[in-house]
Amino acid sequence: MGPIGIFDSGYGGLTILSDIRKRLPNYDYLYLGDNARAPYGTRSFDVVYDYTLQAVNELFDRGCEMVILACNTASAKALRTIQQNDLPKTGPEKRVLGVIRPSTEIIGQFSATKTIGVLATPGTVASKSYEIEISKFSPQCKVYQHACPSWVTLIESNEHQTEAGKGIIRQDVEMLMDSNDAIDTIILGCTHYPVLKDYIESIVPTSVQIVAQGKIVSDSLADYLNRHPWMDEKCTKGGSVRFLTTESSEEFNQNASNYIDATVNSLHITL
Repeated sequence: MGPIGIFDSGYGGLTILSDIRKRLPNYDYLYLGDNARAPYGTRSFDVVYDYTLQAVNELFDRGCEMVILACNTASAKALRTIQQNDLPKTGPEKRVLGVIRPSTEIIGQFSATKTIGVLATPGTVASKSYEIEISKFSPQCKVYQHACPSWVTLIESNEHQTEAGKGIIRQDVEMLMDSNDAIDTIILGCTHYPVLKDYIESIVPTSVQIVAQGKIVSDSLADYLNRHPWMDEKCTKGGSVRFLTTESSEEFNQNASNYIDATVNSLHITL
């Protein structure tokens, strides 16, 4: 038995953790941010896979039986390989889940025009994971993607609130909207991006919905645990949360407050 592991390349996964804790407050959680090697969005498939597998194994070694990849890039580039190739050899009774599948299962229900936009990192866009998964569950929907290579860096450096940062964000959003006037739903396909949700909503027409993944993922996890009681029994329930970071723990503690309403006292580790 052990906590539920939550992994992200940096701080973005804290937005997912926050919503999961609201939905499932009684469980224990162990969060790992690979801040020293962030961002992942511009890295190759092989590198993202290697880094993600290292993080997953670290969380397994620390007692987690289930790990949530609260990172779209890791979910797009590493999840399937870990599930199919690594878990059967190293931990067939363990589980690694991502954040893309829950979102794509239901996003078609949000769009009246069946025209969906995706804002994500270059790695997630290049993987075409959203296009592929949405086509499975909502084949009638058209999907338009736009890569935002600067956004994670802007957010983690707090430059997203500057005029220059807002200008970059506005340009990216307008480029996506120019893809098709019928876009009425936009998925924030990176767990960092909910920090920008209010500003993005101020840019787009009021008829356009901006969808963050946190509530969708938390509802999906609750459903998964309900349908898999044997895994639920492996998850300890003490209402605690602990934090690990590969970067400075002092810096992580300070910046984490921008993403989660919790007292953060992280531990520095090396992967």
